[in-house]
Amino acid sequence: MESPEMLRLILVIAVLAGPLRAGGTAGEFDYYVMALSWSPNWCARTGDDRDSPQCATGADFGWVLHGLWPQYARGWPDYCATTHRAPTPVQTTAQAGLFGSARSARHQWAKHGVCSGLSADAYYDLSATAYARVTRPQVFRDLNDPVRLPARVVEQAFLRDNPALSADAITVICRSGGIAEARICLTRDLDFRECGADVRRDCALDNALLAPIR
Repeated sequence: MESPEMLRLILVIAVLAGPLRAGGTAGEFDYYVMALSWSPNWCARTGDDRDSPQCATGADFGWVLHGLWPQYARGWPDYCATTHRAPTPVQTTAQAGLFGSARSARHQWAKHGVCSGLSADAYYDLSATAYARVTRPQVFRDLNDPVRLPARVVEQAFLRDNPALSADAITVICRSGGIAEARICLTRDLDFRECGADVRRDCALDNALLAPIR
C-alpha cells in the first residue's frame, strides 16, 4: 500500500500532467472551445510536408477552423461513443473551405464532433455558425511579407474587432516560434464566455512569426 506521501506525490504529478480526459459521454459537456488556426504558419510547420491541399499556392486560407471542441469545466472529452453515422466523403469535402481540407473535417468529427451529441451535419452546421460569429481581423489577411510581432497583438486585434469578446474568452497559442492558433471560448449557445483555467495558455512571445497568406 502506498504511503500518504506517495499518494500526494501521485496526485501532484497527475495535476501537473495536464487536464483530465478519457472518452466521455456524447452531449455531456460544459462549453465549446473554437480553435482558429493561422493556415500559412501551419503549412510551413506541418502542412507542406503532408502535401495538404490547404497549403496549395492560391488556396487563400487565413484563419481556418481547426475545430469546435466540447469542453468540461476542466479537461475535455474526445472519441465519445455515438449513435450517429460518420460523415460521408461528400459531407467532409463540402467542409474543406471551413476546416482547410476534407481530411481535417473528418478528423475533427471523429475526435470532437462525436462528443457534441449532434449528427455530423448538425455539428458541421454549428461549426460554421460559430466561425461566422467571430470577426477575423482583416489586418492579418493584408500582410504581404512575414512579420514578427508580440503574440498579444493578435489577441488585441481580435478584441478590437469583436467588442463583445473579453480577454478571458480568448487565448493565443504559439508553436515553433510562430502564431499557431487563436482559441475562443463559447457557451453551448455560441455566446462568448470565459475560458477555463486549463484553456488559458497565452503565448508570451514578443517576436512571434506570422507568415502571409499564399
